[in-house]
Amino acid sequence: MPEMPGNMMTIKDVAVFLKVNPATVYRMAQTGGIPGFKVRSEWRFRKDALDQWIQHMEKGMTANKKETRH
Repeated sequence: MPEMPGNMMTIKDVAVFLKVNPATVYRMAQTGGIPGFKVRSEWRFRKDALDQWIQHMEKGMTANKKETRH
């Protein structure tokens, strides 16, 4: 199978990137929990969109920690 362009990732690529099981990535994509789109029946993810999603998730975690301190 040919390699994805630098910014495009498959479910397996994202699983390695996030250090989770591919089934976890698939479930998150199905529910809209992670930014991705389908090309026919296969999921694709833009690395820059995943980086932004991670930053957003980290900010949310930081805000939650601040709220629990009060």
